[in-house]
Amino acid sequence: MAEPRILIVEDEEALAQLLQYNLDREGYKTIRAADGEEAMLLADEESPDLVILDWMLPKLSGIEVCRRLRANRKTRNTPIIILTARAEETDRIRGLDTGADDYLVKPISMTELAARVRAVLRRVRPGLAEDMVVHGDITLDRVAHRVRRADYEIHLGPTEFRLLDHLMQNPRRVFSREQLLDSVWGADIYVEARTVDVHVGRLRKALMQGGQPDPVRTVRSAGYSLDLES
Repeated sequence: MAEPRILIVEDEEALAQLLQYNLDREGYKTIRAADGEEAMLLADEESPDLVILDWMLPKLSGIEVCRRLRANRKTRNTPIIILTARAEETDRIRGLDTGADDYLVKPISMTELAARVRAVLRRVRPGLAEDMVVHGDITLDRVAHRVRRADYEIHLGPTEFRLLDHLMQNPRRVFSREQLLDSVWGADIYVEARTVDVHVGRLRKALMQGGQPDPVRTVRSAGYSLDLES
């Protein structure tokens, strides 16, 4: 399978180089644009598998680029991750409503960016998913359908396995109940939001056997995340 091609749209040269260096190390093929107009041109010519898009750009803003990419038949399904210094919730919602798949606030953790890139690409190219996923002392084997934590084998039901898999793909990211329902159960299946709480409780209990610390963080009025460092 060919390496995914990522278009980096960033006008800060130092950050653009840092992004390119780290993504190249992850095994991706990268191309760069320094303004919104060049981004549109390269997106059309190169057909990238994913676009990392700065909000503030010369010539065309990142939001306008995102809007035009979504309006273009050729790029309407291309995943987009927006980078911005804007941390306000209204800005985040505006970016996602414009069509972005994900949103990262500067200063950016390169480890978190790599995890977000992998997660977004897995959704559109499932063949990119690794057989093994590791976070802290938890290892999930998709092929054998097994989970281990430290020296213990963890026995999970199918739903708890999918829930853990999803959380491990996006460590430290907080998901609402509704987002977990869509990702784990499927958007076409009706399940009450409180059902998520029941399955998270089962997952917690299984992962805490042997006296291990709780790896699932509850964020009041927001949702859940997998965070062994909290």
